This record gives sequence, structure tokens and C-alpha cells, in this order.
Amino acid sequence: MKKIVVATTNEDVYEVVQEAVKKFSSFESLLFATTETAEIYINYELPEIKVLDFTSGASLDCQKILDDIRNDRWLHTGGVIAVCKNRQQIKELEEQRDVNILASLTKADFMQHFSRLLRILKSNSQFLYTRGMQDVMGGIEQGSFTCGNDPMDLRFYMSFLVSYLYNTNRISIDECASLRMTFMELLINAVEHGNLEISYEEKTKWLGEGKNFFDLIALRSREEKYKDRKVKISYSIHKKHSAFRIHDDGNGFDWRKYLSKKGLNTDTHGRGISLSKSIVRQMEYNEKGNEVTFCIDNNVDASNAVPEIMSRFDVMKFKNKDIICKQDDPTNDLYFIVSGQLAVYTNDRLTTILTPNDMFIGEMSFLLNNRRTATIMAMGDCQLIKVPKTEFLALIRRNPHYGIFLSKMLAQRLENQSQYNYALMQKLADIEEVVNR
Repeated sequence: MKKIVVATTNEDVYEVVQEAVKKFSSFESLLFATTETAEIYINYELPEIKVLDFTSGASLDCQKILDDIRNDRWLHTGGVIAVCKNRQQIKELEEQRDVNILASLTKADFMQHFSRLLRILKSNSQFLYTRGMQDVMGGIEQGSFTCGNDPMDLRFYMSFLVSYLYNTNRISIDECASLRMTFMELLINAVEHGNLEISYEEKTKWLGEGKNFFDLIALRSREEKYKDRKVKISYSIHKKHSAFRIHDDGNGFDWRKYLSKKGLNTDTHGRGISLSKSIVRQMEYNEKGNEVTFCIDNNVDASNAVPEIMSRFDVMKFKNKDIICKQDDPTNDLYFIVSGQLAVYTNDRLTTILTPNDMFIGEMSFLLNNRRTATIMAMGDCQLIKVPKTEFLALIRRNPHYGIFLSKMLAQRLENQSQYNYALMQKLADIEEVVNR
């Protein structure tokens, strides 16, 4: 059951969430009307979705809740849906480039669209579980979304993908902003130039009259010729790179004219393709001009964001083949992996490779008070944070919600290992069947 925290003092906002939850049995909503109760629940239960209603009364400080989430991104994954007072507040939240925010809506838009957003969340719930779920078998993650021409839907799907890449250590926080901009430029191009066939001249005239461009999109989308056209977003996430494809149902457009433009474009629009091309690599259109593909380089074994409670400890640096600890050593300190790769040897045999996605070294010795069960050696340059057991226990006493999170993370790691073992047994069974034929 996926939990939705609704921090609001407005009964109508919570009623909308409750009505939407009734349609999707995999969700459960919980109401909190004060800052303290909302923060306690979020810290201890780590809910997948947080609805923060900034239009609430004085007893609820949603900005404080959002700041606490932002200050420890390592702990709080999942996503935030912000209910804003006005479009100016939406703009201010978007300018903060907060990777946790999946959508920022006015109260009116939230009341109208939340059920649809929840349907999207249900269909793509894997993007809400980003801590330690990737690379179970070291394979490729592939999928696609199909949506209409509503920019809100497009932005929501874009936020899914970009947040997932960030939370799985594939892109940095700075790269988040660039990739968000690229996606939205190319998606809006697919809608306006592709599906809706809005010309440069039409858009210029509309904007010149001081009108909102999204109103033009909504108006054109209702026309019989265009109303059934879709945008398809496909993704393929590999170890070292991620590839994306955006396809529309339009007749295509002369993309060469825009790619060939050089120099500074001072127009109010028409810069999307050139800006996007400067951010990503291998951006290519098909001949027709209704499909674009592009790639980004992943940060392989990128640095972990350091948990807030560990920021007081110094980062230790190791070089290639440095020994971090030896099998049967009596020490039981915990190591947090900041960056790099580490080889694990048991009885002089290589058993696994640890990366920042594994989070910790030595948790078994730490928890069971045993000697080291393996020798750990650096593979290239590595950075670790060493946390003595006595100090870590003191930290947990002061921040007990971290203890709950770490327990959940270890349980998830065991589940992932079980999935891996099962998949491996299935492969061996398949090989044995072929051999015995």
C-alpha cells in the first residue's frame, strides 16, 4: 500500500484526494493539519507521495516541511505535489529547482486534475521507489509513456524520469535542471509544431497580443483534427548512458532550419531545439520530423549525497588497491560509501563489487557485533565516511527515524538479493534443460 500524506487545513483538498484514492486501491491517504504532526509522520514513515497545501491556514507551514525534505534529500525520496496560492508561487517553487517536486498546481488545477495525476502515479509507480531498486540484474531499464497534448501531463512524466535519474545517482543536481529544460523544450515542440501544427507566425501573433501560449494549446487541442493525437515518450536506461525518444502523431516539421541556426536568438520563442542540442548528445530527428532521439552520459557510480546525520564526519580518501578492512578484523565501525568502487573478498575469493548504490560497508559486523566477514579493497579512487559504532548509535538516538529507514533499506537489500538469486536459479534451470535435451 502506497501512502499519500496530505498536509492541509482545507477539507475540500483532502476530499479530492480521498475520492481519487477510492478509484485506486493501491493508495492510502492520511490527513495532517499541523506542521509538527506532518513532519513526524514523513520522517518516520517516509511516504511515497506528499501533498503540501500552501493555501492552508497558519497552523500548517508547508514551506518548512518542504525545506526539511530538501535539506536531507538522501532520506526523502518519492515525490511532492504542491498546491499553490497562485501562479507566482508556482513560478517561485519551480525556480528553486527542487528535484522532489513532481507537480506544482494552483488549488483550482489540483481539484480538477489530481485524480488524473494519481492514475499516472499508479501506472508508473516504479519511479517512486528509487533507493536501491535499480540494477538488480545489471540489465537495461526500458519503458514508455503515452499522453495527450496537455503540458501538465508532459511535465509530470518528465519529472518522473529526471527525478528517477537523479535519485539513482545517474545525474547530478545541476544536470537535473538542464535535463528538465531539454525535455520540456522537446516535448512542447512535439505538441505545438507536431501534433497541433502551430506555426511560428501563429505563436508570434498570439504572444504579441499578450495571451498565454498554453491557452492556444488548449484551444487547438479541442479541434477534431488534433484532439486524438498523442505524444509517446520512450526511455532506455543503461549503465553508462540513458537514451530517450519523443514521438508525435503530427506531419513533422522542418527541423533542419532550426538546427542550422547559429548565433544568439533574441526572439521570444524558437530557441528550444538549439538550446536542447547544447545540453544533450546525439540529438537526432527522423526524416519526417515527428520523432527526436537523444542521449545523456550517466555518472557511473556517481557520488552519493551525504546523509545529514553523517555530514559532521570527515570524508576518507583511498587509492587503488588500498585495504579498507580485512576479514576477521575485530572492528565493527560502519562505512558510508560516498564514491568509487570496492571489491569484496571472502576467503581470498572475489564475491561482489560495492558502489555508492550499496550505501554501506560493514553493516553486518556493525549490527551483529561480529568480526569482519570479508576483506574490502578499493578499486581506483574511493571516498568513504567512517562512523564509529558508539557515535552512530548516539546519532540514531537523536534521530530515531534514521534507524527505521536503515532497517527498511537493509530489508530491501535482502529482498533484492532474493530476487537476484531467484533469477539466477531460473537461468541455471533453463541452461540445464537445454543441456539435457
